[in-house]
Amino acid sequence: MESWFDFDKRIFKHFSYVLMLQLVPILVISSYLINEINPYLFAKQMIYYFLGFVAFVVVIFLPWRKILWWFAPLLYVANLALLMAVEFVGVSILGATRWIEIPGLGVTIQPSEFMKVSVFMLLGYLIARNPPPPNGYNVLHFIKLSMVIIVPFLLIAKEPDLGTALVLLITGYGILFIVGINWKVWATLFVVLGLSAPLLYGHLKPYQKQRISDFVGKPSYHVTQALIAIGSGGLEGKSKEESTQTQLKFLPVSSTDFIFAYLGERFGFKGMLGVVGLYVLLILNLLRLSWKYESDPLIKVFSSGLAFLFFVYMGVNVYMVIGLAPVVGLPLPMFSHGGTSFIIFTVIFGILQNLIAFKDYSKYNTDSKIIMI
Repeated sequence: MESWFDFDKRIFKHFSYVLMLQLVPILVISSYLINEINPYLFAKQMIYYFLGFVAFVVVIFLPWRKILWWFAPLLYVANLALLMAVEFVGVSILGATRWIEIPGLGVTIQPSEFMKVSVFMLLGYLIARNPPPPNGYNVLHFIKLSMVIIVPFLLIAKEPDLGTALVLLITGYGILFIVGINWKVWATLFVVLGLSAPLLYGHLKPYQKQRISDFVGKPSYHVTQALIAIGSGGLEGKSKEESTQTQLKFLPVSSTDFIFAYLGERFGFKGMLGVVGLYVLLILNLLRLSWKYESDPLIKVFSSGLAFLFFVYMGVNVYMVIGLAPVVGLPLPMFSHGGTSFIIFTVIFGILQNLIAFKDYSKYNTDSKIIMI
C-alpha cells in the first residue's frame, strides 16, 4: 500500500525542474524592470508572485486525473455563467465590460482569464475519454470539440475583449491541431474562413476597426512612443537615468502592455533578443513534453496548450509593440505587471506538473468512467 512518503518521493522524482527553471530568468528580468518603473508596482508584483506560488503548490497536489470527470464540466459551466453574468453585473472600464466586482471586498475578477483553464481541462478530459484515431478526428468530433472553444469565444468577444477571445480561439484550435484532426477538416475550415473574412470584418466594433486602420496607416501614439523607446535603446541599451521615454512617462502603460519597449530602451536589441530567446526555448520545451507524452492526452493538451498560449501572447505583444500588429492589449506572458493572468499561468503550470509527476501513480489515476463523447 502506497504511503504519503512514497507520494512525496514520486513528485520530486518526476518533477520537470527544467520547465520551472526556464521561468526564473523571465521573472527576474521582469521584476527588475517593474521595480525601475514603479517600486509600488514592484511590491504588488511580489504579492502576485506569492499568490501564484501558493496556487501552484495547491494545484500540484490535487488528484486531477481522479476528479477531472466531474470538476472539468463543473468549472466550465461555472465560468460560462460568470461570462454571461458580466453582461448584467459587470464593471465597465474604458468602455469595455469585462470584470465582476466581488461584493464587500472591492476586488474585481476577469472571468475570461479563468476560462482558459476551463477550456484546457474540458478538452483534455474529452480527448482522454475518446482519443483520436490514426487519421485524426472526423468532422463530427471536430464540431463537438469546437463547441467547447467557440461558446466562450463568442461570450468574451461580446464584452468586447477580442484580444483575449482570439487567444482562446487560436490556443484551442492549436491544441486540436497537435492532438490530431483529419486534414480534410482543416482544408475545409480554411476555405470557409477565407471566404467569410469580409463578413467577419463588418461585425467588428468601431474601435477595433480603428486599431486595424492605425496598423495599416499611421502608427498610434502608443506605438510611436514605443518605437522611439526601442530606437533610443540601440544595440546595448541605456541606463535607467537615460531612459527618458519611460522615466519621463512618454511611454504609456510601460509596466504592462508596452513593457517590451522599456526592455528595449534599457537593454537594447540584445536584451530584447535574449528575452524572446527565453520564450522560444520555453515553448520548444513544452512542445517537446507534448511529443514525449504523446500517449497521454491530458499531458499533451496542457503542454501544447501552454506552448500556444505563450506563443500567441508573446508573438502578438512583441509585434504590437514594434508596430507590426494592431494594438489589442495583450500582456507579455508572466512578464508584464499584473495578477490575474500571472496566477492563471501558474495554475496551468501546476496542473501540467501534477499530470507529469503522477502519470503512473495509481492513487491519482482512479477515475469514474463517464463517457461525454
